[in-house]
Amino acid sequence: MKLKGKTAIVTGGARGIGLGCAQALAKEGASIALADRPGSEELESAAGTIRALGVDCHPIEADAFSREGCEAILKACLDHFGSLDILVSVPAFNRRADFLDYDPEDFANILNSALLGSFHLSQLVARHLVAKAKPGKITFISSVLARIPNARCVAYSAAKAGLNSMMQTMAIELCEHQINVNAIEPGWIDTPGERQHYDDDTMAAEGRKLPWGRLGLPEEIGHAAAFLSSNEADYITGTILPVDGAYRLKHCKDIPEETTT
Repeated sequence: MKLKGKTAIVTGGARGIGLGCAQALAKEGASIALADRPGSEELESAAGTIRALGVDCHPIEADAFSREGCEAILKACLDHFGSLDILVSVPAFNRRADFLDYDPEDFANILNSALLGSFHLSQLVARHLVAKAKPGKITFISSVLARIPNARCVAYSAAKAGLNSMMQTMAIELCEHQINVNAIEPGWIDTPGERQHYDDDTMAAEGRKLPWGRLGLPEEIGHAAAFLSSNEADYITGTILPVDGAYRLKHCKDIPEETTT
């Protein structure tokens, strides 16, 4: 129970990586302010899943892509729990399309979600922690696509690359306040969002092509988030942690012997 007595905000928490992170933190004893988009059909069920782990979970419907929504998330957390120690920021979505055909509005919305939304809530949380003279942990969910070009993902890759840079700038500025700021880069994770694009057979076949032989699971991202949120990670800040089953190294597999030196 590394996080017993701590309170965490997890955004995008109703499913996928967000829910995986919330579950992992809850298993370590953290109380969870579980935020998801207004009208989320899965939020109450996800909150029940968290409560079943023996911790308090407060569901919050708010737009984590906007300043006003982020202010509402922080207020709802503090009104319910009275304190805050941890933020795990997972606000993002993706639209895949060829660059030449990419919709400018989609590009702006994706940057607004993954980059600006992350800025808004993390700044508000950091200001709260500094005002309380309280150490804390902020972890962003980035992506290996921040560093690996991937066709048809121009906006998502740009947003996540910007997120990594923002995180490191935050980390150095917040050192004096003992606020750790880090990012996790998931690889290809088996989430409901991915299953909107691929069927079961395709997901399994593509997973077998990866170095680890399968797709990752949301809870595996959660384990990393729980570690970075714990006291065991007190000396880790400004770090980008890939949790990708070596996805970023997949081009290194099966190099023909005659091409090596």
